[in-house]
Amino acid sequence: MGTKTISLADDAYERLKRHKREGESFSDVVRRLTGDDFFLRDYYGALDDTGEELDRIVAARREARSDTHRERVDRIVEELEK
Repeated sequence: MGTKTISLADDAYERLKRHKREGESFSDVVRRLTGDDFFLRDYYGALDDTGEELDRIVAARREARSDTHRERVDRIVEELEK
């Protein structure tokens, strides 16, 4: 396997560097980010820190949607009873 030298703008290099994992080469990063293969294991644990926050947000939105739905149903019932 050969090697190629490429030029990257500083901001592009920094973005690529942020995606680099411990023990990974830049070639590995490029392969991972551009590969056609999708592995669920690559995303395992990605939401560990935000899972509870997401649960709270989803619950609040469901409650708000439920309240809005109840208000619409009540208005329709009132109109039908007239």
